[in-house]
Amino acid sequence: MKKILFVLVSLLVIYSSIAQEKESVFSNMTLNGYVKYMNTSMFNDVDSVWLVDNLIHNRLNYRWYMNDKLTLAVDMRNRLIYGDLVKFIPDYANSIEADNGFLNFLTNNITDGNSYVLNTAFDRAYLEYNNNKWLVTVGRQRINWGQSFAWNPNDIFNSYSFFDFDYEERPGSDALRIQYYPNFTSVADIAVKIDRDNNITAAGLYRFNKWSYDIQLLGGIIDSSDYVVGAGWSGSIRDFGFTGEISYFHPQENFSDSIGITIISAGLSYMFDNSLNISFEGNYNGYFDKLNMSSFNDLYFMPLSVKTSSYSKFSWFGQVSYPIHPLLTGNIAIMYFPSLGNGYFLMPSLGYSVSENFEFALYGQRFEGTFGGQYDKMTMLFLRFRYSF
Repeated sequence: MKKILFVLVSLLVIYSSIAQEKESVFSNMTLNGYVKYMNTSMFNDVDSVWLVDNLIHNRLNYRWYMNDKLTLAVDMRNRLIYGDLVKFIPDYANSIEADNGFLNFLTNNITDGNSYVLNTAFDRAYLEYNNNKWLVTVGRQRINWGQSFAWNPNDIFNSYSFFDFDYEERPGSDALRIQYYPNFTSVADIAVKIDRDNNITAAGLYRFNKWSYDIQLLGGIIDSSDYVVGAGWSGSIRDFGFTGEISYFHPQENFSDSIGITIISAGLSYMFDNSLNISFEGNYNGYFDKLNMSSFNDLYFMPLSVKTSSYSKFSWFGQVSYPIHPLLTGNIAIMYFPSLGNGYFLMPSLGYSVSENFEFALYGQRFEGTFGGQYDKMTMLFLRFRYSF
């Protein structure tokens, strides 16, 4: 009841503030967001049993520019999920409510039943102080240290899944972050995050420009368990964009007797004169032998971290995107997983802008691979409508 009361009071504060803004009392506040409906169909073969799920998703992004230095941000996502997946997947509602952050009361199931769950989550709730070269942020925020596209070994604070295309904003961390900008091309970045189990991730990063490349170096502790050091870069080779990251993780316990792991990603991208965009990326994951996956379901439901974001010792990624029409864009992405018996992931999509604020899209996802000697496959189809305001 306390959680529900907190959510209702927070909503009341946001909407009352915006109501006052419309009366020109608080012109330094903004509210925007979207409403989406997405239908999902899942099956192994076309003639097998289909599972159908539905999602109504509302997002609100609130900003209060308190003065020229202080900004309060509160962003929330409200999701009504109903259909077969809620019904047949054990403990589905609890998995939706799970929040790994220290402020885990910010995610709640308002109500749930045999075939539905209504969830609300504040994935951004922070206060930001900006004073010339200094930027200090405290609260739930996105700390994005990644440089590559599909896999990000440097993204140690809040990893994301490439498969979750419907969550464009990506998850945040409950953290304190201090950034110092000595000039236009460099930044010193320090952040400390705490999760619901009181594990600490604390690291520093320095990013600078050299040889026409943005280069970053980082080091720290992740999840109170491993030391981590890493580097990343973003630049070009002739007309090709060239990005990459490398991170090395070493256990704190039995430091001298233990062996660390390395995760590396690197990729190339190129855009033609007709706006055809192609990209390729490769990944090596030294943690693969410890993943112990039994099916493709694990790709969706295993605890997400920087170590579990790729599913083969070596993985390969390719993507082609092309604006077929100013209002219609086509895209196809593929991943190849040699360690999964030559497994693969395929995701074609089409996006159409009906108007300035309304769009509709079709997505497909196909998985095939071998887990522990057992062959597995899965197909998912998505139909999504989105209205932004």
